[in-house]
Amino acid sequence: MKHPLTRALHSAGLRPADIAARLAVDPKTVERWLAGRVPYPRHRAALLKLTGWQARDLWPQLAPPATSETAADEIRVIYPNRAAVPVDAWHRLFAAATREISIIAYSGLFLAEDAAILRLLRDKARAGVRVRIALGDPTGRHAAQRGSEEGIHDILATRIHHALILYRPVVDEPGLCLRLHDTVLYNSIYRADDQLLVNTHTHGCPASHAPVLHLHRRHTEGMAATYLEAFERIWAAARDPEPAAPARRR
Repeated sequence: MKHPLTRALHSAGLRPADIAARLAVDPKTVERWLAGRVPYPRHRAALLKLTGWQARDLWPQLAPPATSETAADEIRVIYPNRAAVPVDAWHRLFAAATREISIIAYSGLFLAEDAAILRLLRDKARAGVRVRIALGDPTGRHAAQRGSEEGIHDILATRIHHALILYRPVVDEPGLCLRLHDTVLYNSIYRADDQLLVNTHTHGCPASHAPVLHLHRRHTEGMAATYLEAFERIWAAARDPEPAAPARRR
């Protein structure tokens, strides 16, 4: 198998003789590099600049050993679909929160229908945990489009309305805020501090049938951070729901 440096030179349109001339080294030195010898740091820096490749791709043996800070280590569990996530996993997720709970979905009805989850969210808000819930705007075009893609059409809007009714007893708690978003939602995100359950969305497939990633944020530029940044962008553009109309007296 050719050394990565050989492929890098070829992709950059460079010959070994060109490298020898530009770096003022003996052509045999370049041949040794192509055979696997690692260049001196100053030559490595020059080769990176000439080829545009990354050091880890040209000399993977120099990469630092994997640590708990690697992005791959942020993945704790992969569930084949949301239905495969144990019910108590959702309870444990939110029960462990001490700072922040964030939920973004189209309806998230399966949570709103869980009375224990509603009590948990209420109690966490009362304990000072920041709780933010963003559901799809039932009158928005993206919820309508998602419903059409799944073949359920207006049923998705109905589910959102149902979830809003179920959340009504807890949304007035200080520290708990609910908004409506009208965006193309590529994932539903359920966060408790640095733990996330990310339910991917697949075209034409209900969210309950799509995979779920359990992530643990370990640093500021990992996979979890990417989803959290997406949540913040959607949250910033979301709006407060209209106040519920008072019940009519008969």
